[in-house]
Amino acid sequence: MPTTPQSPPPSSVNQMHRQRQVAESFGEDAERYDRTRPRYPTEMVARIVAASPGRDVLDVGCGTGIAARAFQAAGCSVLGVEPDRRMAEFARGRGLEVEVATIEDWDPAGNTFDLVVAGTTWHWVDPVAGAAKVVRVLRPGGRLALFWNVAEFPPALANAAAEAFRRVLPDLPVLGAGFTGGLDAYQPILTKAADGIREVGGFSDLEQWRFDWAQPYTRDEWLDVMPTHGFLTRLQPDQLAEVLAAAGAAIDGMGGGFTMSYGTGVVTAVRAG
Repeated sequence: MPTTPQSPPPSSVNQMHRQRQVAESFGEDAERYDRTRPRYPTEMVARIVAASPGRDVLDVGCGTGIAARAFQAAGCSVLGVEPDRRMAEFARGRGLEVEVATIEDWDPAGNTFDLVVAGTTWHWVDPVAGAAKVVRVLRPGGRLALFWNVAEFPPALANAAAEAFRRVLPDLPVLGAGFTGGLDAYQPILTKAADGIREVGGFSDLEQWRFDWAQPYTRDEWLDVMPTHGFLTRLQPDQLAEVLAAAGAAIDGMGGGFTMSYGTGVVTAVRAG
């Protein structure tokens, strides 16, 4: 029986920030991305805000503004930086101020912040160059918080989708398939982020936080989410249809719906004075 890979290869982790075509592909259907992608736990947002000295926030790779709107709802003023112009335009249409750039190349123009966040996006950032830019823009005592929503697929769904990926794209990196075995197996991504912070220096109190939660999906709801995942955005229509058909058949076999377990992992540190 095919099994879901339980951890991404180190080579895939180390090269993800170089996959610019994938990193900037999500804007092909920004509306679907914003509508279907899971939100971040309210308790996570509250803990990050409570641990920050102020409420001026920079959101790195803000996408359509899913995380930014959560921090705005918590009383923060948020500036987004987003390399995909289509995603940036969508976020602006929802009331977010966004500048179009990668964080590595972005010119902060002297602006500084109390809090820098990145929601399920820092793996597309050079971990050293990104952390070095944060040192420049984060006020002393300010907080950096990098976080990821990571799904733990039910075995039947994971196996069916993984086998479909092997058929349509046999050379696809394991991580790109999105089957990481949950947050514990996603640790190489968090470790890479933490190592970049350590290498740059200028931070203290480096920690990891975890928030576990779950979300129910019908068959149609999950098939609506799947095309927004990394590397699926680059599939040809017939390839995507084959993957979706396999996932749909698996969900039908589970009674037409299921509950996805999520873990949200946070890598956070404080800007030294």
